[in-house]
Amino acid sequence: MKRDACFRLLADLLPHDIVVSTYSSAFEWLAIRPHPLNYVAVGAMGLASSHALGLALAMPQRRIVVLDGDGSLLMNLGTLVTIAAAAPKNLIHFVSRATEATRPTVDIPSRHRVFSISCGIARSAGYRHAESFSALPTFATKVESLLSIPGPTFVELHLEAGDTSPAPDYEHIHGERARREFSQALKN
Repeated sequence: MKRDACFRLLADLLPHDIVVSTYSSAFEWLAIRPHPLNYVAVGAMGLASSHALGLALAMPQRRIVVLDGDGSLLMNLGTLVTIAAAAPKNLIHFVSRATEATRPTVDIPSRHRVFSISCGIARSAGYRHAESFSALPTFATKVESLLSIPGPTFVELHLEAGDTSPAPDYEHIHGERARREFSQALKN
């Protein structure tokens, strides 16, 4: 699936949700869905899921969505067990199986595979639901039901770079204005 097409589909379904994103996904998400409730975890590789868990526990009335990468999550794998133990019903964790920051963790012959994040690991950690998608039409038919069931929910997305590639805007994501707007949006 192309990441931008997948994100456009999600953006239509998440008009006012808190979305925690990281690295390549973050910049594409910001371009597709500019919103004050976007929380960017760039510079904190591996911690998007932990940040999302904190938000989910602090605001159980709001849906928290994580757009994570397998390489990023691998750096903080224990968060899967922590999320499962806390069992926030409002958390949905999307994980891309194709990293761009370093190298793919998925296309290595099994005897040489370092490790990859998958639905099996999420289920074993204790997530209530876990599904994997590699085709946009299939994902499109199931995503609304995944967003509506009590979590935590883990969704593995087999993504490739999209047709758009926005330039990283580090000034915006690390700027005072973005933090102020996010803080203010949480109060509304």
